Formats: sequence, C-alpha cells, structure tokens
Amino acid sequence: MADGGGGTLDALVAALGGERRRLRVSGPLGDPVEAEFAVVSAPEGSTGVVEMARASGLDLISPGRRDPLRTTTRGTGELILAVCRAGVRRVLVCVGGSATNDAGAGMAQALGIRLLDESGRDLQPGGAALAALARIDLSELDPVVEASTFVVATDVDNPLVGPEGASAVYGPQKGASAEDVALLDRALGHFAAVVYRDLGIDVRGTKGAGAAGGLGAGLIAFLGARLRPGVDLVMEALRLPERMEAADLVVTGEGTFDEQSLRGKVPAGVLRVAEEQGVPAIVLCGQRRVDLDRGRVYSLADRFGVEAAMERAGPLLEDLAAEVAGHMSGERSGGRRR
Repeated sequence: MADGGGGTLDALVAALGGERRRLRVSGPLGDPVEAEFAVVSAPEGSTGVVEMARASGLDLISPGRRDPLRTTTRGTGELILAVCRAGVRRVLVCVGGSATNDAGAGMAQALGIRLLDESGRDLQPGGAALAALARIDLSELDPVVEASTFVVATDVDNPLVGPEGASAVYGPQKGASAEDVALLDRALGHFAAVVYRDLGIDVRGTKGAGAAGGLGAGLIAFLGARLRPGVDLVMEALRLPERMEAADLVVTGEGTFDEQSLRGKVPAGVLRVAEEQGVPAIVLCGQRRVDLDRGRVYSLADRFGVEAAMERAGPLLEDLAAEVAGHMSGERSGGRRR
C-alpha cells in the first residue's frame, strides 16, 4: 500500500504493471539526481506516474544542507515534461516527502512557465524568491503539457498558508527556523495573491494545496490539476475492497501511528475499507501516539522498548506479529472473533 508519499510509484507499478524509466534531473538544490518515473495501464488509460520525492525529496539532501528557502521542485517539472513527451496524456503526480517550499515554482519554470519579478527577470530557485513574484506568464508552457490532464495524489490536507499551512507544519523538518517559517508563509501568501490576480484561481484555502511545500497549489494553478487522497487512488488500483472479501483479518501499519495516520495516510484508508467490508483489522506500528477502540493498535516500542524497536525493527515486528496472531487465534478458538 501507499498513500501518495514514498512508495506510491512502486505500489502502482506492482498493481497495474507498466514500464519504469530513468532520467537525470535537477535535485532539490540543483545537483543532478537519477529519478524514475513510470507509465502504467490504469483503468482510465495509459497514465504517467511521477513521484516528486524521487526528484525533489527530503531524503536527497543531508540534514545539514536542508534549506527550504532555496530548494526547488524543478526536477519534478523535468519528470512531468518527460512523461508528457513520452506520449502520455494523463499524469498522476505523487507529492509526499518533499524538501521544498516553493509552491511548485521550479516545476512551473521547467515546463516553460515564466515567473517574473518587477524587473521582468525570472525568479531564482526556492521558496523565499516567491516574495518577489510580480507576474506569471503562461504563454510558453510546453504544448504537450498543456494538452495533458493531471491528478495529484496527496497524503495530507493542509492548506497553503497559516498555522496549519505548508510552511508552519512542514517547514521545520525541511530545515526552516522560526524566522524562515514566517518568511516562507508570507511568500506563499504573496504567491497565492498573484495567482488569483493573474490566473483567477484561489488556492489559499484549498485543502491539500499545502502538500509538498505548496506543490499542490502550484499543480492546481499552473496545470489545472485535481487533488485526490493518494490512499484512495492506490486502493482503487489494488482493488482492495475485492481483496478483502476473502480475508479473515486485515493488517496495516506505520512507523509512528499518530493523529496524522488518521488523516489520509495508509492506515486510515485501510481501516475504513475494512470496516466497510466487515473484516477485523489491526495496526502494527513502531510507536503509538493514539489508539483505536478495542485496543487494535500494537506497538513495538510498547512491547520491546523504544531503543530495541529502533535497532531491531524487522525481527521484532515478526515477533510482535506472531504474538498478536497467537492471541487472536486463542480468542477465536474460545468462541470470540475480533
């Protein structure tokens, strides 16, 4: 399973088949990186799959170099352009795990869109540069991109700006100080105002517009994209409800099971479908921050301690799964089924 974040491309290729292709693109700080995209046979027809984290992801930068004032989504745009030039006219962009806070500005520039300051110069890379945005020029958008339709798979529903927005919630993990967060939030607000003035599209309050440092907003504004929960897209591709019909138990999990897990992440989607299908479901996780009714969340840290859970997650997950299976088997043999 996957939810629009890392691993979504792998999950969709496994479910639908297709072809993987590799491309050298600009990394988050401009360094070249090798990134994959895929073309799969979806029910809607041939679909390109771009996972932005492979070109513009947080894991591509060491902690000491992370700087959302400067990081760019240009590499994601280069992947999108390659997909469209491959003849695909439906593109799914998966937007979790970003290192960026530029509202998709770098992506837009890679596709031919010009973002200009008061002097008519193209903006420099990074989220901070958005504060200088004066005009948006779509006239040079690549025709093959303009002829395509875009769907965004997101695992969060944050708005673009404000206390729940891209900068405030996710900026610190990307290297932003408190002062940087304030600057970036103002820059995104200014970006939204220019988008509304020049393009007639209001992205400020749109749920999911803050995904991937505002890339969700950029995809809506520049490419007319439609945002959907990534977990729903993957569950449809996997035909998950049909698979559950023959199951006695559904097992899902996450590294840390917390409030975010219940807001568009894999566990939330799987648990919802399991309930709809009337199949018992449990969560196996590394650490537990929230619980579910009937104690269906089992944590490595609770059972073995945090240090052991971090050091030996794989073997201990097998042990925990075996213990839970034994416990549930005993309950069923005693006439109770959870």
